[in-house]
Amino acid sequence: MREGLLPNAVFAILLVLFVFACSLPTPGFCCSSLSPAGSISLPYPKKVYQHLAYYVPKIYCRGPNPAPQREDMLAQHVLLGPMEWYLCGEDPAFGFPKLEQANKPSHLCGRVFKVGEPTYSCRDCAVDPTCVLCMECFLGSIHREHRYRMTTSGGGGFCDCGDTEAWKEGPYCQKHELNTSETPEEEVITIEASCFKTLLTVEKSDTYYCMLFNDEVHTYEQVIYTLQKAVNCTQKEAIGFATTVDRDGRRSVRYGDFQYCDQAKSVIVVSSRNTSRQTKPLKVQVMHSSIVAHQSFGLKLLTWLGSVIGYSDGLRRILCQVGLQEGPDGENSSLVDKLMLYDSKLWKGARNVYHQLFMSSLLMDLKYKKLFAIRFARNYERLQSDFMKDDHDREFSIADLSIQIFTVPSLARMLITEENLMTTIIKTFMDHLRHRDIQGRFQFERYTALQAFKFRRVQSLILDLKYVLISKPTEWSDELRHKFLEGFDAFLELLKCMQGMDPITRQVGQHIEMEPEWEAAFTLQMKLTLVISMIQDWCALDEKVLIEAYKKCLTVLMQCHSGFTDGEQPIVLSMCGHSVETIRYCVSQEKVSIHLPVSRLLAGLHVLLSKTEVSELSPPMLIEHPLRCLVLCAQVHAGMWRRNGFSLVNQIYYYHNVKCRREMFDKDIVMLQTGVSMMDPNHFLMIMLSRFELYQIFSTPDYVLKMLRKMLYFLFTGERFSPGIGQVNATDEIKREIIHQLSIRPMAHSELVKALPEDENRETGMESVIEEVACFKKPGLTGRGLYELKPECARNFNLYFYHFSRAEQSKAEEAQRKLKRQNREDTALPPPALPPFCPLFASLVNILQSDVMLCIMGTILQWAVEHNGYAWSESMLQRVCFLAPNNSPSILAMLETLQNAPHLEVHKDMIRWILKVNLFYITSSRDKDKAERKRKAEIARLRREKIMAQMSEMQRHFINENKELFQQTLEELDTSTSGVHENSPVISDAKLTALGPEQTRVAEHRQVVMCILCQEEQEVKVDSRAMVLAAFIQRSTVLSKNRNKITPDPDKYDPLFMHPDLSCGTHTGSCGHIMHAHCWQRYFDAVQAKEQRRQQRLRVHTSYDVENGEFLCPLCECLSNTVIPLLPPPRVLFNRLDFSGQPNLTQWIKTISQQIKALYLLRDEDCASKSEEMCIFVCENVIIFMEKTEYFGSTTVENPYSESIKEMLTTFGTATYKVGLKVHPNEEDPRVPIMCWGSCAYTIQTIERILADEDKPLFGHLPLGKKGILKWEDSKRKGIYQLSCFLLQVSLVLSFPAIHCQDFSGVSLGTGDLHLFHLVTMAHIVQILLTSSTGKATFFHALKEISSGWHLWRNLKAGIMPFLRCSALFFHYLNGVPAPSEIQVNGTNQFEHLCSYLSLPNNLTCLFQENSDILNTLIESICITVNCIKVQKYFCIFLPSRVNTYNGFYFFLLNKRCPKSGGDKSRAPTLCLVCGTMLCSQSYCCQTELEGEDVGACTAHTYTCGSGVGIFLRVRECQVLFLAGKTKGCFYPPPYLDDYGETDQGLRRGNPLHLCKERFKKIQKLWQQHSITEEIGHAQEANQTLVGIDWQHL
Repeated sequence: MREGLLPNAVFAILLVLFVFACSLPTPGFCCSSLSPAGSISLPYPKKVYQHLAYYVPKIYCRGPNPAPQREDMLAQHVLLGPMEWYLCGEDPAFGFPKLEQANKPSHLCGRVFKVGEPTYSCRDCAVDPTCVLCMECFLGSIHREHRYRMTTSGGGGFCDCGDTEAWKEGPYCQKHELNTSETPEEEVITIEASCFKTLLTVEKSDTYYCMLFNDEVHTYEQVIYTLQKAVNCTQKEAIGFATTVDRDGRRSVRYGDFQYCDQAKSVIVVSSRNTSRQTKPLKVQVMHSSIVAHQSFGLKLLTWLGSVIGYSDGLRRILCQVGLQEGPDGENSSLVDKLMLYDSKLWKGARNVYHQLFMSSLLMDLKYKKLFAIRFARNYERLQSDFMKDDHDREFSIADLSIQIFTVPSLARMLITEENLMTTIIKTFMDHLRHRDIQGRFQFERYTALQAFKFRRVQSLILDLKYVLISKPTEWSDELRHKFLEGFDAFLELLKCMQGMDPITRQVGQHIEMEPEWEAAFTLQMKLTLVISMIQDWCALDEKVLIEAYKKCLTVLMQCHSGFTDGEQPIVLSMCGHSVETIRYCVSQEKVSIHLPVSRLLAGLHVLLSKTEVSELSPPMLIEHPLRCLVLCAQVHAGMWRRNGFSLVNQIYYYHNVKCRREMFDKDIVMLQTGVSMMDPNHFLMIMLSRFELYQIFSTPDYVLKMLRKMLYFLFTGERFSPGIGQVNATDEIKREIIHQLSIRPMAHSELVKALPEDENRETGMESVIEEVACFKKPGLTGRGLYELKPECARNFNLYFYHFSRAEQSKAEEAQRKLKRQNREDTALPPPALPPFCPLFASLVNILQSDVMLCIMGTILQWAVEHNGYAWSESMLQRVCFLAPNNSPSILAMLETLQNAPHLEVHKDMIRWILKVNLFYITSSRDKDKAERKRKAEIARLRREKIMAQMSEMQRHFINENKELFQQTLEELDTSTSGVHENSPVISDAKLTALGPEQTRVAEHRQVVMCILCQEEQEVKVDSRAMVLAAFIQRSTVLSKNRNKITPDPDKYDPLFMHPDLSCGTHTGSCGHIMHAHCWQRYFDAVQAKEQRRQQRLRVHTSYDVENGEFLCPLCECLSNTVIPLLPPPRVLFNRLDFSGQPNLTQWIKTISQQIKALYLLRDEDCASKSEEMCIFVCENVIIFMEKTEYFGSTTVENPYSESIKEMLTTFGTATYKVGLKVHPNEEDPRVPIMCWGSCAYTIQTIERILADEDKPLFGHLPLGKKGILKWEDSKRKGIYQLSCFLLQVSLVLSFPAIHCQDFSGVSLGTGDLHLFHLVTMAHIVQILLTSSTGKATFFHALKEISSGWHLWRNLKAGIMPFLRCSALFFHYLNGVPAPSEIQVNGTNQFEHLCSYLSLPNNLTCLFQENSDILNTLIESICITVNCIKVQKYFCIFLPSRVNTYNGFYFFLLNKRCPKSGGDKSRAPTLCLVCGTMLCSQSYCCQTELEGEDVGACTAHTYTCGSGVGIFLRVRECQVLFLAGKTKGCFYPPPYLDDYGETDQGLRRGNPLHLCKERFKKIQKLWQQHSITEEIGHAQEANQTLVGIDWQHL
């Protein structure tokens, strides 16, 4: 920094800090306490204070409604601008860039994360999981090529790029590479600062604010209701107030004099108490407007200061010096100390501002970070006490900065050594858990709501302890040893309070009345699990520390045992010539606790002492309480504790669960192994029998089976795959866990991770060994990638793996036996080869050869030999067989006796394996049996071959004798098949034509269908009872090319002519299941009656809405809202195919023109003159007809359809009209048939578009449901460029019979179809040429040069192909003519085949040449009045192009802001996958009113973009959202998968995600096929939890 600017900079920084200090709402916070001795005088400070005191209240808080933009602008010009000039000594526009150019910035990034911002942690290089990078640094670092984890920030942290202590490798990104040049340190500047109380001078005209503050207790709804009642505001205004309070921490809700504001305060306090169960009311204060103004300016100053220090590293250091400068009061007198200690009294916005300033200044330099860490550690107890009393979340507390300090290894060691931090944290934690029982143990049973709330908050201290211990020391000093052991003593005191807590006694007689509290104790255990493991890891690094810690732990354990006698009396047990002295204790009668952390910590430390001898141990004392705990588990599994309720069942579950078992169940097993290794195994077994209450086994056999099975199970859980017990390492342990998990079934990566314990870095170690033991199977279009166990690893399977639950053991046994049967192996599951024990545990193997063990095994085998079912079970024998290898001859002799027992067929293979291992198997007997079985199998095989040869010869002889009969049967079968198949040609050699003079004659064939409800078959006829298809009609924008089009008023909208942009259509879909009309009516009536009863019980179904006519298909449960009658091809009924003597196009138009003119004269003579000018183009004549529909209704011929079919036609038409126009049903409305025709046309276009996008042939892949839809259809002055030609054609063809019935000239109906099709085709060609041309005159020039205009011809063919494909579908089902085989498959010359099928010339110019007289005038008039038309492209659903990773996609959307919250970044950004619009979902700020109801941004967007249906991607959750209307929705897996083929909804795992194109295409297909609503219905039927979600608020 330039030397002349130094005093100015110091003064400016002091001024900012003092202004903020004076604006703090804390008593006694006076800046005079910051004035040190030996100060430097600066010019005119008092005038500056007076300037601020005068102008700040005039700029800020001038009325009831804040204007932040105006206030910031005035503050910049009047207040901050002069300060910037003073700081720079020149124009800031030039001064700040000079400072920035001369700056040598810190190599630390220090970017402060905002809520929802992505963060990245390298799993290979990060020292701990808290070391993260911002996106910019991550993309420029080497870690992007490593195994990284992506998460979203909760706000408050900052980027660790440049911190060498945070990364094992690559600490710098490309932007923050280490700068070797050093910047000289400035001297500490001390400046006199006077207390400028003039800042708070109150104006004479007093005005006040009623200020509402945020808390984390009351909900949005409670605050909104309270504000509406207190300040008489609208709901929208109350929502705005609540949103601001939640975001900034406070908001003024009333402005005026003191009494006016105090009245509102009283109402808020009373109302908030009444509307909430919380006893604490909303926090509200009446504040003077001048104070509020200075506080607002103080926050502005801090924000400004944070931006200013970014220009110069020197300014940042000056700020750190001034902030840490001690005042005359000594300790805690610096500004930093004051801010920390008064943090809980500030509101959320103020906290965020100065926390960010701390992070961008104090924490950016190791020197000042160390000084700040010391201040933080000294005030730790006070800060945590304030946090306990506060109700804000931890991320808004200064206590949350602990993660930035304690995770730095050098700072953590320094704070442990100098400030005794480890002891401070533990003692602070224990001070807040003072509820103890008589024996000093924690007691959570009688916790009040306030104590439970406090307990949840105090758990954050355990995280701080974990942060301190997360980095292990590489070197130990004497001071570090001393302080660590001092902290270890404090930790033992904590565990001592947990030892034996929550004791339970078996309930006898009646069931327990009230479930006891158990969650708190297990929550504490879970939180401490990693801390206990880390303390053991610290102890293992230094032998002196380990021995001392072991002794301390043993002493505490002995103290615990001396206090828990419970009236135990000594007894002597004798068995097999051995006797042992123990105590009389019965688990089923005495108190027992599952919480034994001191015993388990000692077990963990004992394993680490494999090379050190420790004396003064009492093995019976060590094993006593762990053994009681295991007996408790066995008795619970045996059903002895059922009257104790589910609380005990849950405790046993978590005792074995992966979250707790490492420091609970596993350590109990280790402690038993420790005891056995140091005592006579016979003595151990007798004590074990006594605790399992099996010592008197022959006299009490009532529950002996289950208990004995469990005891045998614990006997062979002598696990050797634990480092320190067996000669294995951590990799072998993880490998064994994975093998046994995959022995149950193939598992996904996430399932395996959940089944494995995590270390302090959230790593399981799975990736390093998974390739050795498993093969990865990639996922398909659905499902997840799975790991399958390699066959060679199956030999390591242990049936009695000690982490198996009973269900898992059963599944694993079944899976492994099945695998052996498939490989044609015997089904024995012998124990795998085991590693040797470590020397300290080598004596464990003696237990299998002990006298008591042989007695137990011999007794069980004797029971099996005697087949005494009352005393033994097969599972018991199975366990004995598992323990039997290398055993005594007497045991093996009994096993040989059992190998041929008929009741032990399942265990024969295992018994034989045991005998084989022990060389006690008589091979001759086995070989004899094997030879006999082989001989019998060979005889059976020869007999089967002989019988099959005889049957084959008889069959061939029968066919030869009845050859003529078989030939006749085959011909009849071919004939019947061709008659039923809809697309098979009637005349195989003839050319198939759908319309015109050469239209193929179609023979009638019977179509017999079956009703899915009554199972009755019926032939489809026009005069029979109606057969209907369940169908779903919905408004659609799938084909829309203009989603911004405003929806017209449905009451005035004329749907006859649809614009080519297809902005909104009506789609009809069906599952294809057929019913009788009357069967469906009965079913629908029953559904309505059931739903009416359900509504009375307040159990409304949400997957369908009966009031809107919705129901589920009875067979497949597809959502439906109408039915479609099934009809034969309509034209076959009354169309004659005699085209001889039929008029050409010109003559036909004149005839039709005269008919329309005559009809006009009949209807209204005044309209006669208008008909002349409408005769040129027939579509305009049809408009006249549609306007006169009512007249034609009385003159039509007799309808050939039965009354049942007519009724169903009316039902469908009314439903289409109601849904398509969103109006009430009206059968008499003339728009009903138009809507039906429009739905037919739109559905055909959708089908054609789907087939084209998937590159499928036109008729080859048409689903059955779509065929059914296309069979029902039959039953009005815009420019041609504004019409959808295919809809025009459908309307013309289907309405033409109404005019044709008045024709007595003999003109065929088929002739009209042909001429109408040619006319519309020529109109569509004109459309295509207009949209392809560059000027008005190009059209006629193109027609003349079309033979050489290859480019124009190519465009014309490409443009007209969709129209021809749709027309082929339409006329195929209208006339019933089969489709040619050439267009049923993909191939070349599709255009020519379609032209042939539709009676079009291959050269479309011929159409114009043949009818040039009548068409030239029309085309010329169109081209003169119409400019070139540009039609937007159709697209399906949106994702940014070239973004194949979710990381890149997130970066693409990172800076998207909420459109209604003043430029703030959206908290819940959501992308519409239909149009690409960015929305702010599930937020009050973006709620809008829709049809009189407040809805979220996504719901409102669906009505403008997708006609009520929408697909959205919730960006921060990586989750696809489907919405249909206001009440229906579901979540859908996103198209992004990690390397293991799994989605990561919620970004919980954080693995890199990549776009799966197949799954994205599946979502596209759901949208194109209009299956979103159906998908939602199925999801809601399958998952009832979706019912409770308020989808309209998303």
